[in-house]
Amino acid sequence: MPDRSAETTSIRPAPGEGPDDTAVRPPLSQRIQGRLAGAAEEHRSNAQTAKPDQQRRPRRARLRLTRVDPWSVMKTSFLLAIAFGVVTVVAVLMVWSVLGAAGVWESINASVRDIVGGDDGADFDIENYLGTTRVVGFTMLVAVVDVVLLTAVATLGAFLYNMAAALLGGVEVTLSEDN
Repeated sequence: MPDRSAETTSIRPAPGEGPDDTAVRPPLSQRIQGRLAGAAEEHRSNAQTAKPDQQRRPRRARLRLTRVDPWSVMKTSFLLAIAFGVVTVVAVLMVWSVLGAAGVWESINASVRDIVGGDDGADFDIENYLGTTRVVGFTMLVAVVDVVLLTAVATLGAFLYNMAAALLGGVEVTLSEDN
């Protein structure tokens, strides 16, 4: 493979220019070394002339949030609402299981038997009214309604923010770079 580091590349002259106006570029390695040396020298001169306070100050940018995309808000709120619904169902299931393992249902049944007394209290079982399947089913229904409502409210909030930002200019945020 031939050594191309010593080759030079010529640039074609523009129409109407003679062959004497042809520019010759130095090899790529020389151009890179020259730029690196120039950048290092510029950095040294900036470091020497800069005051200590200027070197430590973080950069700041002031931005204004003028529009929120309702479609992206809807997608994000839908995903978060589904996650919230799953967490709700799992939490209710865990609490119901812990209450069952702790003997709360048997304690409630015994208390009702003592209060009512007789044969009517002997047939009472709280889990016929508040069983795990009923509670989890009700929790799933509430979770589905929450998903729909949270998604709708978040999307409506994005539309309302866009209208308010059009009138008032939006929310101004100042970002700062850490040292």
